[in-house]
Amino acid sequence: DMVAQALELSRRPHVVIATPGRLADHLRSSSTFSLKKLKFLVLDEADRLLEQGCADFTADLEVILEAVPARRQTLLFSATLTGTLTELRALAANSPFFWEAESEVRTVEQLDQRYLLVPEALKDSYLVHLVQNFQDEQPDWAIIIFTKTCKDCQVLNMMLRKYKFPSVALHSMMKQKQRFAALAKFKSSIFKILIATDVAARGLDIPAVQVVINHNTPGLPKIYIHRVGRTARAGRKGMAITLVTQYDIHLVHAIEEEIKLKLKEFSVEEQLVLDILTQVNVTRRECEIVS
Repeated sequence: DMVAQALELSRRPHVVIATPGRLADHLRSSSTFSLKKLKFLVLDEADRLLEQGCADFTADLEVILEAVPARRQTLLFSATLTGTLTELRALAANSPFFWEAESEVRTVEQLDQRYLLVPEALKDSYLVHLVQNFQDEQPDWAIIIFTKTCKDCQVLNMMLRKYKFPSVALHSMMKQKQRFAALAKFKSSIFKILIATDVAARGLDIPAVQVVINHNTPGLPKIYIHRVGRTARAGRKGMAITLVTQYDIHLVHAIEEEIKLKLKEFSVEEQLVLDILTQVNVTRRECEIVS
C-alpha cells in the first residue's frame, strides 16, 4: 500500500528496508520524501540488482543513486562474485574494502551428476527430448531447468508450453506477484516443470525436486553448485544434467575441480533428437518473435 508506506516514511525512520522498485516509486511520486541525509546504502543480492539485461532494476537503481548524497558508505553483499561486481570493484572511485568468505563447497553423495555433450545448434532439441523422456517415464517428477538470461527463460517456457509440457517461468523481470504465483503453482505440483534464472531461484526451498537440467553450463562453479543443490535435498536422491557445448569444456573442468568429482556422461539416442530438430527450431523462432 503506497499510501500507508508514504505515511511511515513521513515519520523519518532511521532504517528503511525496501525493494529498488518500490523505493524508486516513492522517490518519483513524492515531493517531500528525501534521502539527502542518508549515511549508509546497503545493496543485498547486489549481483542481481546490477544484472545486465534487467532494465527495470537498472532504471530504479539510477533513481535511487541520484537521490542519495555523494558522501555515504555503500555496502554490497552477494552470494556470488560475478563479472559485474568485479568490474564495479575495479571502477570504484575509492579503493573498496573487499572480503570473500571461504566455505567448503561440495555436492551431496545422493546427487547423480551428469553432462550431455551437445552441439550449440542442437541444444534446444536435446532439452525437449530430455523433458519428453522424463515426462513419459516419470510423469510425477518435478524438474527445474536453469537458463542464463531472462529472455531464454521466457522463450524456453513458451516453447515447452507449445509442446504441452506443464511448465512455468521464474525470472527477475517478472513482477513479484507473478513470481509468487509461478512458484506456488510449481510447489503445489500444478506445474511439474520450473524454468528459472539463477537470480530468481535464489533461496528456493523445494524438497521434492527430482531433476535439475542446466540449459547452459554455468560460468562459475559456485553457480553450478547452487543450481544442482535444488535437488537431492533432505536425504533424497536426485539427478543433475548439464548441457555442454563444444565451447564449455573448460567450464566443466573447473566445476569438476571445485567439487572434486568427475561428471558422468548422460547418453541419449541422437537420431531421436535429430528427428525433432526442424520443428524445435521453428517453434523457437515463433516464440522469439512474440516474447
